[in-house]
Formats: sequence, C-alpha cells, structure tokens
Amino acid sequence: MIYFDHNATTPVDERVLEAMLPFFSSYYGNASSLYKAGRLTRSAINTAREQIAALAGASATQIIFTSGGTEANALALHTNNPRTQLAISAIEHPSITESALKLKQQGCPLEIISVDPHGLVDENAIDALQIRAPAIVSIMLANNETGCIQAVAKYTDKLRAVGAIVHTDAVQALGKIPVDFKQLGVQRMSISSHKIYGPKGCGALIVDDDTLIEPFLVGGDQEKGLRAGTENVAAIVGFGKAAELALAELSSRSEKLLALRLKLEAALVEIPNLTIFAQHQTRLPNTVQFGIAGIDGEMLLMQLDQKNIAVSSGSACASEGGQPSPVLTAMGIETTLAKSAIRVSLGKQNTETEIYQFITTLKALFLKTNLR
Repeated sequence: MIYFDHNATTPVDERVLEAMLPFFSSYYGNASSLYKAGRLTRSAINTAREQIAALAGASATQIIFTSGGTEANALALHTNNPRTQLAISAIEHPSITESALKLKQQGCPLEIISVDPHGLVDENAIDALQIRAPAIVSIMLANNETGCIQAVAKYTDKLRAVGAIVHTDAVQALGKIPVDFKQLGVQRMSISSHKIYGPKGCGALIVDDDTLIEPFLVGGDQEKGLRAGTENVAAIVGFGKAAELALAELSSRSEKLLALRLKLEAALVEIPNLTIFAQHQTRLPNTVQFGIAGIDGEMLLMQLDQKNIAVSSGSACASEGGQPSPVLTAMGIETTLAKSAIRVSLGKQNTETEIYQFITTLKALFLKTNLR
C-alpha cells in the first residue's frame, strides 16, 4: 500500500515500539505507588516529559498528559464560567470547533475569527477582536488540511495585550517544523503522539506556569490534579521516545518531505482544472490539498483506495458527511471544487517512486472519468 495520510495518523516507529514493550509486562507498576515498581514507572514518565518538552520548547513541568490531541484541546477550552468569552479561528480542527460550540450552548459567547482565501487568519479580524477582549482564543499553528502555518506569535502579542488566554493546536505542526512554546508566547498548546510516529491514545496540553486550568476529569492527583486517571505509561514512554527521535531527525525529515512535496506539486499542476489550495503560502513540508473541478473527491478517494493508495478528503475526525470541508468553505472555495478535495500528507518512509505511481494512477483515473 502507498500510504499518503500521515496527517491522520502515522505508523509507530520500530524504535518507539521497542521502548514501549517493557512497560506492558515487565515494568507495570502504578506510577502513583511509593514502592520500587511504582517509582520505576514514575521515573519513565518523568523522562518522557523531558523528551517532549525538549521537542516543544517547553519546560517538563508544563506538560500535562492526556489521552490525545482531542482531550488536550477540550481541556484547553474548558471553563465552568458560563460568561467566559471564547474566540476560535474558522479553520480549527473539529475537536476545537465542537468543544467551543458545546460551551456556546452552555452560555459562553463565541466568536469565529475569519480567514482569507489563502487560509490565513485575517489580521483585521484579530485587531477587531482586541476591542472585544475575549477570555480564551484558540488559533491552530498549522492546519491539518491545507498545511498552512499561522503567524501565531504575532497574533499572541496582540491578544495577550488585552488579557486573553491564547491557545494553539500544534498537533499537526509538532515534529514537522520547529515548535517552541516559549517563543510562540501562547499560554496553552496541544500536541499528540500518533502524529509523530508514536502510539495512539496519548497527547499533552502544555500550560504556562502562570495560567490556571479547570480540570474536567477529577478523582485523582495525577498530572498535578489537572487530569485524573492512572497514567498510560507505555504510551507516554512511546510519546517521549517519538519526541526524542523527532527532535534529532527534524531537519532531515523536513528536507526529505519538502523535496517530495515539491515533486508532487510539480506533477499535479500539469493536470487540467486542478487547484492546489493555499499553494503559495507557507505550509507544512508534507501537506498538499488539491481539488479537480468536476470530480467528486470521495469517489476519487475510493478509486485510489482500490488501487491500494490511501489519501484523505480532509480531516479524519470530521463528521459532516457529504458536506464540503469547513476549512475550504471558510476560505471561500466554491462548493463543488471544495467537494473535490483530496489531501496528500507525506511521511518519512515515502519515496519518489510512490509519488510517480500516485501521479500515474491519478492521471489515469482522471482521464477515465473525463472520457465517460
């Protein structure tokens, strides 16, 4: 199989799996226990915290482990105050959008920050937002569909000046581009293990030392009382190892992925009526989203699947079913073109040969469709 859906999930690196295995059977103590077996697992968790902090430009004490990026996003927005004013960008991941809408139903005022046709947050909207001074603002660092990278640090300066708590969903950015929690200036940042060749079921919210968080999972003192529940030690160890490898290999991975992406895009633009969304913007090195006028994206996806090529039509967590991508809609992309969208997200094991095979297959399917 040619796997081109790494923004949905990545295969676990063999070195990560090797690090995890002992914690399924040999080192199984509860990390909250005071005896030796518990201390060993606690030490492993602390090591992972240091590894992840190094990749994310944070301090180990700022890492709160969660079950994944979705929980980290929900925790970042969580509030028990129904008057809390929220603002999120129009291109957020469904885990942010749906959490915010749920809070809106509970009484929290919600504002959607517009984006321009290139998928970038509208600076005029940020300036207008300063006047209304929301309590919590969430702007993702890199979009999971288009790959567009946002100027989060620039927006953060403006928003923190009016007292806002700024959160960024960095799930897609981590391990693909340099990510530095301190330099971004945000107070909360979400990350996830399975996007960087670690295991599923583990993520983290990074929280500034001066920011208060209201937990919604209670019943234990784990994670400084901010996320109750016995730790998934094997997954946390795997996340730590994946972060260590991502930091060591960041430059080489990014260079390889960008070279592959550019080859892919050079071939894609030769296909008639094909549009690469946000083509000229700064994007993740591995991500290309395109549409072909007159083609049904989901049908094309299934045709590619029959050829043993795995791609996506957008976010794997979206549940709109037949509706165009909210991200592309927010960018003002015409509905039929948006419905044709295909996302290719490359990974470190992909090759030039796979790019060639994909393009050859895509062109053959395109010609077949247009000859009907």
